[in-house]
Amino acid sequence: MEHFLSGNQLGYPILSILTFVPLIGALIMLVLRGDTVSRWWALLVTLTNAGLSLSLYANFDTSTFKYQFIEHHSWIPSLNINYTLGVDGISLLLVLLSTMIMPLCVLCSWTYIQKRVKEFMFSMLIMEAAMVGVFSALDFVLFYIFWEAMLIPMYLLIAIWGGPNKTYASFKFFLYTLAGSALLLVAIIALYLKTGTFSIPMLMEHSYPFAFQFWVFLAFALAFAIKVPMFPFHTWLPAAHVEAPTAGSVILASVLLKMGGYGFLRFCLPITPMASVHFMPLLLGISLASIIYGGYVALGQNDMKKLIAYSSVGHMGFVTLGIFVLNSQGIEGAILQMINHGITTGALFICVGTLYERTHSRMIADNSGIGKLMPIYITFFGVFSLSSLAFPGTNSFVGEFLVLIGAFLQNKVVGFVAIPGAILAAAYMLRLLQKIVWGERGPAPVFDLNAREIITLLPLMILVFWVGFVPGPFLEVTHASVARLLEQVQAGGGVPLGGLTLSRIWHMLCSLC
Repeated sequence: MEHFLSGNQLGYPILSILTFVPLIGALIMLVLRGDTVSRWWALLVTLTNAGLSLSLYANFDTSTFKYQFIEHHSWIPSLNINYTLGVDGISLLLVLLSTMIMPLCVLCSWTYIQKRVKEFMFSMLIMEAAMVGVFSALDFVLFYIFWEAMLIPMYLLIAIWGGPNKTYASFKFFLYTLAGSALLLVAIIALYLKTGTFSIPMLMEHSYPFAFQFWVFLAFALAFAIKVPMFPFHTWLPAAHVEAPTAGSVILASVLLKMGGYGFLRFCLPITPMASVHFMPLLLGISLASIIYGGYVALGQNDMKKLIAYSSVGHMGFVTLGIFVLNSQGIEGAILQMINHGITTGALFICVGTLYERTHSRMIADNSGIGKLMPIYITFFGVFSLSSLAFPGTNSFVGEFLVLIGAFLQNKVVGFVAIPGAILAAAYMLRLLQKIVWGERGPAPVFDLNAREIITLLPLMILVFWVGFVPGPFLEVTHASVARLLEQVQAGGGVPLGGLTLSRIWHMLCSLC
């Protein structure tokens, strides 16, 4: 396992600090009194964690695929369970996304949340600790604990602070994700019984027979497909997004959906490479279905939040498409697109939340023509809408372009089928933008964005253009890890990558039947 680990170049346990600072902050919050104090304390804790996380990027060695900032301690020796943390080029950006989005979630909840403010902020801090832990854990038991820990605060955010149908949405979210967690646990236990270890790097080094990989991959893939979510496992997402408070929708879109894509990259491809190659045509087909279906359904929505929720199905379809074309362009584009989706869709949900606080409606018709009264708001909303449809010069264009290059390199038919998804994104976002900006004025006069709301949205706008015009520093982080991942798939997959033919697709469909 040592050749996978490069030590801790900082000399102190930065990943544990990033994980436990929010947890300690949540415990301290229990003794605080007053809603205002709770808000400021949560903002202080999340800003501190965001600042500390920048040291990861500043000290990250982009020349190696090895896990960095390693922390390793024996935890339960009798079961070979260890407390092991580390990040590589695949997980680093996701850790940074998790820490950077949380202060913005606190800010966008400043006036939106009026009841049980302390409990709300407590749940947010617990959520941050679990998110950082998921993307930095290198022991499967530790990973699973963090994975499950995210389920409870997210359920509470929807069930307590959600909309009129919060009970239905929270139970549906809980049941779907719990089913995925059960499948994930089955796969983890199977790997432990086969190898005697929960170490993720060590499990990547083992060679498994195809029959074993087949079933482990299916358990993994179903768990992660629910989390992404991929069609047809997506039905919990629109309900959860619509009923969740603004911060809950932002966390759900920006981070929680990425756990599915991260699982495919971290576990499916390196641990079950033969099964990954075998199921590649099926996963590509489901990804294409998600892209087309998500875009088509979003086009018919009249609720802004539901429109953005269905757009996430299409955008995350591009992520899984990039992963399973199994080439460097596709996978690097998928990783970048996970970050881009977190930035853009999170920002759009914040925009919808700020508008809802003024008009008390998320319906497009009720907010028609709002741009005539809110020029600052519509500037932000317009930029994020253009980013969502992957307009050149924005962050989403870079990720989607790389994914499409990877798709065409793998198979031209796959690339051509994905193109209508990009066209549909332009159709539903431009329709929304046109109604909001130039439609007939519906609601009573409202005030434009205040200073707090501008401060919340401005960092996300900067990232839209930063990634859009200078993507190099972000892509450079992923190069070595993606190259190593493809080597693992190439070595263990049993068939050459690239050149997916129609005969292979047909053979795959016949074997499933």
